[in-house]
Amino acid sequence: MRWSVVDSPIGELSLAVDETGLCRVTFQRLDRPAETDPLLTRTAEQLAAYFAGELQEFDLPLSVRSGTEFERAVWTQLTRIPYGEMQTYGDVAKIVAGDVGASRAVGTACNRNPLPIVVPCHRVVGAGGKMVGFGGGIPTKRHLLELEARVSFETLWS
Repeated sequence: MRWSVVDSPIGELSLAVDETGLCRVTFQRLDRPAETDPLLTRTAEQLAAYFAGELQEFDLPLSVRSGTEFERAVWTQLTRIPYGEMQTYGDVAKIVAGDVGASRAVGTACNRNPLPIVVPCHRVVGAGGKMVGFGGGIPTKRHLLELEARVSFETLWS
């Protein structure tokens, strides 16, 4: 894997790529030597455009080699939640497992998401829109949701 660290409005993000695609996004600086790679550069550019409100959908090859079948199904569903919108853990559970009772398992899968922001687990909220659970912290989740809501509103009214 090749690693890089990028600055963002929510703090430093560590990125990792392998021979297949982007394989890791973390919310802290990892103690790894920074490397140069075209995909790391492209990822950093797309993240910068996302945070500037100029990009609503990432176009990156992804490399996900971990996760159970259920977790992978949840991660796939996360990519289907439209920019600026949210689903509850129960909504995702109903779609993926056919049972809202699987909402805790959805929360666990979101917590294990290796590609936060790119695979938008921040768009999953508790019942009634409650801000619960996020590997980057609730303030970060709120920041991402507010960014997307603002951009969606501006796009709608421009």
